[in-house]
Amino acid sequence: MLSPKQVKIIREKLESAQYPIYIHDDDPDGLCSFLLLYNNYLEGQGFMLKAAPKLDIRFHPKINHINYDLLIVLDIPQMEQDFIDQAKSQIIWIDHHQVQDQQNVMYCNPRIKDNAAYIPTTRMAYQIVEKKERSIKRYQEANPDLWIAMVGCLSDWYKPDFTAKFCKIYPDLMEKDDDIGTALYVRPIGTIAKVFAFIYKGRTKEVYRNIKVAMKIKSPYEILHQTTEKGKYLWKMYSKINGAYEAHIKAAKKQKNKSPILHYNYIDSQFSFTSTLATELQFHHKDKVILITRKSDGKYKCSIRAQFSIIEQLQVALEGVEGYGGGHPSACGAVVAEEDWDNFLTRFTEELKKLNKSKIKN
Repeated sequence: MLSPKQVKIIREKLESAQYPIYIHDDDPDGLCSFLLLYNNYLEGQGFMLKAAPKLDIRFHPKINHINYDLLIVLDIPQMEQDFIDQAKSQIIWIDHHQVQDQQNVMYCNPRIKDNAAYIPTTRMAYQIVEKKERSIKRYQEANPDLWIAMVGCLSDWYKPDFTAKFCKIYPDLMEKDDDIGTALYVRPIGTIAKVFAFIYKGRTKEVYRNIKVAMKIKSPYEILHQTTEKGKYLWKMYSKINGAYEAHIKAAKKQKNKSPILHYNYIDSQFSFTSTLATELQFHHKDKVILITRKSDGKYKCSIRAQFSIIEQLQVALEGVEGYGGGHPSACGAVVAEEDWDNFLTRFTEELKKLNKSKIKN
């Protein structure tokens, strides 16, 4: 979590900024972090960092024409020093991935103090905007974006400490005792989370249009019940994409075998579902390591999920192959050259079998 001092500084910076720019990751955690801050301060402009984990100087031409006075970077794992040095204003970087060592940036990451900490950027963004009230009625009135905070946290596989309050205010969206998987894949709040994930599917122009509409949504029921034109727009977008997504879920479930890995490679020229597919399939197949791949430009792009830490096994499998990967202990990503794929998959499978044997012994 952010320290009280960090919260105070960030609030002061946002309150005094005339035109802040927000750069956020292209997933629900990044989107919800941006929406929480923008909706509270109502100044500035948002930009997504699409399909890349690193913010570098190539991004500056997109924003240099803007007279911004503060940069807020949300849920971006890496930032090059050159980007920081060439920025026209102070940068506040709020993230929860592996700790980076950069200079001249206000870097907020809970893993600096505790490398095992797992706190999504959305939870820290909600710290900044949350208004404390004792009664549930006053709390609801003071925090109209509580539902956005819940969507962002659950989407990053984190059940927040405000769950009890949320369930009192929105008892029809999830139950207090739900685990994360049940909330995401059984309850209505999970449908909202999927809508937010699908906002990033499609061409860049379409994605920014979706985000612009999401910025104007005031209630989850606008989407679930299509009570406004903006809610209807997002629901139509969701319904179109969800048809393709559910077809992949159905096909992937047929891949189950005796291997420790459930591997599903899919071809879709319009939408990329690797991360979303991997997370949902892990809920349905808790005994398996889920490996979702999509071949593009001679490379396999992978999303990997498990109920236990697999990051070390991934790093061993990547040694000596053309590729890279990383992420959280049980939720990783990788990119592997096509010519090295069979070697990588064999080694990764072997490493997981070793891990399974050691777990049985212990």
